[in-house]
Amino acid sequence: MSMKVTPREEDYSRWYTDVVLKAELADYAPVRGCMIIRPYGYALWENIQETLDAKFRATGHKNAYFPLFIPESFLAKEEEHVEGFAPQLAVVTHGGGKKLEEPLIVRPTSETIINAMFAKWIRSWRDLPLLINQWCNVVRWELRTRLFLRTLEFLWQEGHTAHATAEEAEEEARRILELYREFAEKEMAIPVIVGRKSESEKFAGAVHTYALEAMMQDRKALQAGTSHFLGQNFAKAFEITYQTRGNRLEYVWQTSWGLSTRVIGAIIMVHGDDQGLILPPRLAPIQVVIVPIWRSDKQEAEVRKAVEGVKDGLGGVRYEFDDRETYTPGWKFNEWEQKGVPLRIEIGPRDVGKRQVVLVRRDTGEKSIAPLEGLKGRIEASLEEVQKNLYRRALAFREENSYQVDDYEEFRRILEGPGGFLWAHWCGSAECEAKIKEETKATIRAIPFQEEEGGRCIRCGETSIQRVVFAKAY
Repeated sequence: MSMKVTPREEDYSRWYTDVVLKAELADYAPVRGCMIIRPYGYALWENIQETLDAKFRATGHKNAYFPLFIPESFLAKEEEHVEGFAPQLAVVTHGGGKKLEEPLIVRPTSETIINAMFAKWIRSWRDLPLLINQWCNVVRWELRTRLFLRTLEFLWQEGHTAHATAEEAEEEARRILELYREFAEKEMAIPVIVGRKSESEKFAGAVHTYALEAMMQDRKALQAGTSHFLGQNFAKAFEITYQTRGNRLEYVWQTSWGLSTRVIGAIIMVHGDDQGLILPPRLAPIQVVIVPIWRSDKQEAEVRKAVEGVKDGLGGVRYEFDDRETYTPGWKFNEWEQKGVPLRIEIGPRDVGKRQVVLVRRDTGEKSIAPLEGLKGRIEASLEEVQKNLYRRALAFREENSYQVDDYEEFRRILEGPGGFLWAHWCGSAECEAKIKEETKATIRAIPFQEEEGGRCIRCGETSIQRVVFAKAY
C-alpha cells in the first residue's frame, strides 16, 4: 500500500478514507457496510471507553448487558419510536432452520428491551433512581456507509435511567450532556456546541433531545453524542410504575443517552492533516514513539543502552520502541506521523554522547533538544501542550467559519460556498425548517442554551426569539 495520503483540498472524502486505512484504524469487512476495527483503532476506542466508563461510575451508573435480539412486539409498543427506526431495522425471521413464531429485531438501540425489564425491577420509590449503562454493538441498516461515521454495525455505550420526577430526569439528561461536553473538549480536544434538537431532528420517542455538535475541517457538522429526556413515553408504553412515599402509583420519568465509535471519525476529521492522523495525547494508544538511529553494531549497543534509561524514566507514559531493522529511521518517522503519535523521540550516537534526545511534536512538526535529565517532566509537559494546542486550533477554525446571518440569500451563498456554522433566527416552524433543508441541505444542528434575542426568521421573516445553528452535516 502506498504511504501517500490524498490531500484534503484534492478530495476530502478520499483523504478521510486514506487516513483510516493507512493509520490502520479500521478496514472494510466482507459484509457490505460493515467495518473491522483493527488493533490500533480498537486501542483508541478502549481509551475512550475507559475514560467515559470512569465518569459514568463516578456519577452512580452501573454497567449491565441486555440481549442483541428484541421481540418485534416490543418496538410496536412505542409508536413514535418504531416509526423512527423502521427504515433501519434488521429483522431475523428464521432460526435453527425454522421460521420463528415472532420475528426478532437486531438491536438498533435498547430502550424497549431495557424498559421491559425496568417494569419488572421497579416497584417503589426505593428502587429509584435506576441508573444503567451498557457497552455493546447495535445494527442500523444504513443505505450509504462510511468507516466509523456510518456503518451497519457499530459500537457504543447507551445509558438508560428511571427517576421519580420529571425534574430529576431532566437534571440527569443535562448532567450527561455536560459530561459528554467535558469529555469532548478535555479528552478529544474538540470544541462542541451543546443544545437542544428541533422536533424533526430529535430521537424517536423522546420529549427533548440534547446534543453536541462539532465542526469538521470540511466545515460540516458531526453529532458527537446525544442525551434524551424521554418523559413518561416509554414508562406508559411498558407500564413502568412505582409506589410513591404517599402510597400512590406513578409512572417513572426517564432518560437515555449514547456516544459511539463515530467520535473516532470526529477525531480524525477535526485534527488530521495531509500527512495523516493526529491524535490527542490523552486518548492516543501510543503517546510517544522512540526511534533509534545507528549505523554500526557499536553504535547500536550504545543507543540501546541509552534507550533503556529513557524507557525507565517514562513512568506511566504509553510508549513504543521501534527497533525494527527492516525499515530506515526516515520510513519509521513517516509511518508514526501517519498514525498520529503525538510525540517522537529520536536518539542517535551523537545524542548519546551529549546525554540528550530530540523531541518532535506531531501537531506542529517542531523539533527540540531535551537533556536526559528531567526528560519525563519535559515529555509530560510537551504532551499537555499538544493536547491544548489541538483544542485551540480546532476552536479557532470553528470561530473562523461561523457566521451570524440575517439575510437568506447570504445564508444560501455561504452554504453553497465554503459552508460552516450559520447562526440565524428561526421562527420555530417545522415547515420553514423543512424548506431550508430542501433548498440548502442544511439542518438545525442545535438550539443553543442562551438568553433570548429577538429577531426575524431567516426564511419567512416571522418573529424569532433566538438564533439557532444551521449547517450541513454527516
